[in-house]
Amino acid sequence: MSGEKYLIVNADDFGQSPGINRGIIEAHEHGIVRSASLMTRWQAAGEAANYARERPELSVGLHLDLGEWVYRAEEWVPLYTVIPLDDPSAVELEVSRQLEAFHHLLGKHPAHINSHQHVHMREPVRSITLQVCQNLGIPLRNLSPELHYFTRFYGQTVKGLPLPTHISLEWLIEILSTLLPAGWTVLSCHPGYVDQDDLNTMYRLERYEELKVLCNPRIKAVIDALGIKLCSFDDWNSFKTKEAE
Repeated sequence: MSGEKYLIVNADDFGQSPGINRGIIEAHEHGIVRSASLMTRWQAAGEAANYARERPELSVGLHLDLGEWVYRAEEWVPLYTVIPLDDPSAVELEVSRQLEAFHHLLGKHPAHINSHQHVHMREPVRSITLQVCQNLGIPLRNLSPELHYFTRFYGQTVKGLPLPTHISLEWLIEILSTLLPAGWTVLSCHPGYVDQDDLNTMYRLERYEELKVLCNPRIKAVIDALGIKLCSFDDWNSFKTKEAE
């Protein structure tokens, strides 16, 4: 595998709304998305799961949803919260609940786990989620050392301000051409269709801009020309299983 580059393009927020589902499906069927992360708490989760069951080539993981925050008046304030993030018992119960919901929807364990707005990177969510992933033998975003995670294909700054250059065709080509290391890389993305009043989220019109780039024929041509292998989390898990034999 020395020198070879394997790329997993993973779309977050699958199941959050019909419009986001439509965008992820389009990015899978006509673009470079090979994996998605399912939000089990939202009404469109069943629709997303139905599609995924019919398309086993789309690898699906769990996108833990414990809340969403927006930056307003120089501070982060909640749009909604699911549980108190500093309560280990509540975190453990909610993680278990969302895992059970995932298994109910898809009839299997997730291929990977990540979280909405990266809340799993703070304690106690981090330790609890990492233990779950270790028990299941699946990767956790940013905490699986053999996977390089690239999260800079995103159309907002850390304060939620527009950053259109980071969801442009030119930026994605630069990522693919100069920023991918050898080995396995996961590129996170958020394609979708979101109307202004459709969804309680801070990331809206950027989703369609991402979708257009992910489906642009030039991107697939660059991937082919560079010899990058498009893969999924299922491919990664199979690779690790064979490596351990």
